[in-house]
Amino acid sequence: MILAGWQTLLKTKGKMSLKQIFEKFNSIEFAEKRCVDDEYVEVVVLNKQSEEWNKISQELFGPALKPAGAKPNKDVLSLAEEFGGIRNDQSLFKKEIDGRHVMAMFWPWQDGAHTTLKIFVLPA
Repeated sequence: MILAGWQTLLKTKGKMSLKQIFEKFNSIEFAEKRCVDDEYVEVVVLNKQSEEWNKISQELFGPALKPAGAKPNKDVLSLAEEFGGIRNDQSLFKKEIDGRHVMAMFWPWQDGAHTTLKIFVLPA
């Protein structure tokens, strides 16, 4: 199960790149892989699988800092400003992992079928 993969990852000693983390989940169908490297991941997922990705994100990051459907507070707006802001229908997760602040953002498309997922390490 995919969630077990995240649990194993969290117990792994040493720093893992985002690319290494992401590679553990290649079994999920993607509409598009835009960028997958050590510091930034951007993929387009199908909304029919967004619940699975949401579960993975919650397992890794804990509850969303800004869940979809919630109005973003000032702290979230400030955090997301550098990345294009955040709308009510978007989700944002953030957690310190291996001494680095990692953030994941889900940006649903207006077509109702796709969501862009961005995972990245915040600048120090």
